[in-house]
Amino acid sequence: MPEQGRRRSGAASKIARLAAASALAGALVAGIALPAVGGAGFGFMSATEELNLKPADLIAPPPAEVTIVRDAKGNEIARFYEEYREVVRFDQIADIMKTAIVSIEDYRFYEHGPIDIEGTIRAFVRNMQAGGVSQGGSSITQQYVKQVLLNAADTDEERNRALGATYARKLNELRHAMAVEEKYTKDQILEKYLNIAYFGAGAYGVEAAAKRFFGVKASALSLPQAATLAGAVQDPNATDPNLGRKQRERLKKRRDVVLNRMAELGKITAAEAAKAKATKLGYKGTKLPGGCEASTYPYFCLYVRHEILSNPDFGKTAEDRLDFLNRGGLTIRTTIDPAMQAAADKAIRRWVHASDDPVASEALVQPGTGAIRAMAASRPYGRSKARKQIAYNVVADAAHGGGVGFQPGSTFKTFALLNALKKGMKVDDGLTAGAGYRASGYSAFKNCQGKSIGDPTHTVTNDEGSPGWKTLRTGTWSSVNTFFMELEQRVGLCDTVKTAKSLGIHRSDGLALQEFETFALGINEMDPITVANAYAAIAARGRYCAPMAITHITDRNGRTTRYQPKCRQALDPGIADAAADVLSGVFTHGTMRGVGGIGRDAAGKTGTTDGYAAAWFAGFTPDLAGAVSIGDPRGSTDHKLIGVTIGGQYYGSVQGASIPGPIWKDTMLAALRNVEPASFTPINTSRFGGCSRHCRPAPRPSDDDAATDDPDTLDADITEPLPAR
Repeated sequence: MPEQGRRRSGAASKIARLAAASALAGALVAGIALPAVGGAGFGFMSATEELNLKPADLIAPPPAEVTIVRDAKGNEIARFYEEYREVVRFDQIADIMKTAIVSIEDYRFYEHGPIDIEGTIRAFVRNMQAGGVSQGGSSITQQYVKQVLLNAADTDEERNRALGATYARKLNELRHAMAVEEKYTKDQILEKYLNIAYFGAGAYGVEAAAKRFFGVKASALSLPQAATLAGAVQDPNATDPNLGRKQRERLKKRRDVVLNRMAELGKITAAEAAKAKATKLGYKGTKLPGGCEASTYPYFCLYVRHEILSNPDFGKTAEDRLDFLNRGGLTIRTTIDPAMQAAADKAIRRWVHASDDPVASEALVQPGTGAIRAMAASRPYGRSKARKQIAYNVVADAAHGGGVGFQPGSTFKTFALLNALKKGMKVDDGLTAGAGYRASGYSAFKNCQGKSIGDPTHTVTNDEGSPGWKTLRTGTWSSVNTFFMELEQRVGLCDTVKTAKSLGIHRSDGLALQEFETFALGINEMDPITVANAYAAIAARGRYCAPMAITHITDRNGRTTRYQPKCRQALDPGIADAAADVLSGVFTHGTMRGVGGIGRDAAGKTGTTDGYAAAWFAGFTPDLAGAVSIGDPRGSTDHKLIGVTIGGQYYGSVQGASIPGPIWKDTMLAALRNVEPASFTPINTSRFGGCSRHCRPAPRPSDDDAATDDPDTLDADITEPLPAR
């Protein structure tokens, strides 16, 4: 007879012996008396019909394993898990560990089939006398089956069924155990059991337990360490050494029980047992790696976690995606660049202290791919108020664990500039900007629903720049509010909003964009990732790519899925080139001239909100884009950046060029140190150079200086609307 057939026949005969023994104990009267499933009373079922002693295939989903997150260079930066487990091979487990677990849990494991008949008869008789399941007797194979069923349970009902103290459950385990013993060798079963068992202290599987308890791998366990882990599996919660002194004392006593049993069975000598019992417990409580608080890059870690949990690419349902992340045993390769991240971290630390009330945050994005290269903030991530930690992702939007964000101020003027270029304006076209601006009427602005929203009672004034004749170049360089209000009125509010949306602009809190006349002045709260990514699209000559954090994922079986950038052409390349040309002048002629450039082609825009509630700088080179914000997370409108000490320096008021601009500059100098400088594509002068009908009016004959910007020397501005193109 084949071996499998002999094992099946042997198992059935042993069950018959079990039934006979139970009858002698008074448990059978023409049948086996068993508790009714789901009820408190006793029901009777035929041993030949209801027991159905045939092997039942066990569907064993892979146990939950740790997911490892790595940066672009392959360095580990975070771990995610529901159960901290690292599956290892049989030869990666110390032999003494195998001996210890078999000695205490099932010493005849290598001799019996799916059931230890002697142990089970003994337990069965005592259970029947007690009127319920009061004693175990399960073989290691049965214990493995129980763990698999528990691991596969999706509902509380299924979990209760897997743990229930009923004979129906025990018989179900036995049927599965028979199938398992037919399918696998004893060594394979023991390997599976040691990888799925819970040892306490949050450690699932022998490898995680060895590291958690003693700071060693399972292959390096000593005799007392192996005996400790073998003792822990019986009641891991009662002997959890992480819970306190009483639990550690119980665990030590349990260890000694294992050592005594090993000596009794002749697996070790009495002297070896005595020496091992004389040692201290030796629990180290090695911190389990994982969670974003423990990550090298906590804000990026949060981004990756939320990206997987919210993106249908990683699972159809939220539950599927959570299981994929926390149970999948994945290796996730990401876009974060350690050198660029270090550059951002260092620049922020130079200008803003972690103890400061305002928080600075920065994101770096690669043009043409949307790859997030860095996410940094001045405050550490966490929930300790005493340490001034931030409990949300201050660098990202709410969909990626962020908050409401900060108003980006004049960084949004770039979208009005782009819209003007789309409408056919040239870089030297302009208009006269007044000291104050009021809408010419309620119909002066219409949102994208066609509703008139102009407010002729509200006056917009200038925080920066002087009034007078301004072109697209000079108006942008000086960041003149009244110029951009007039410009937005001419080129259209809705089209300006659409231009911004085409570059991925959305509110940080996930609500709809506010489409008011001051849209171009940056009234919608933003996050650095969103703003940096929009500017990256300009750097990429109008090619917008969604922010990207994950490049490929390798599953537990070694299969790798690669993820490509999701891109589209959002702007005419010539328009993006013209905008880059204008924004380059911000460093040489505009609000950043006091900070200076970075020694290579660069463009950008400062942003200072009304009343100095927040300050920004967003800029780009052909190779890298970045956005920096600073504001007070306690509430930027109530805690403005006026009369504040930041980074050890006092500021009467904080503007975009005060702190965000220098942070951006320092970051770029370091982040691009080993990157060969690239150049912007030159502006198409025949298309965008000079001016069209909106040129500077000719000076009066009496004017001595035609180059002055003094509004008193200029003629009235041309006010007819631009032709549609």
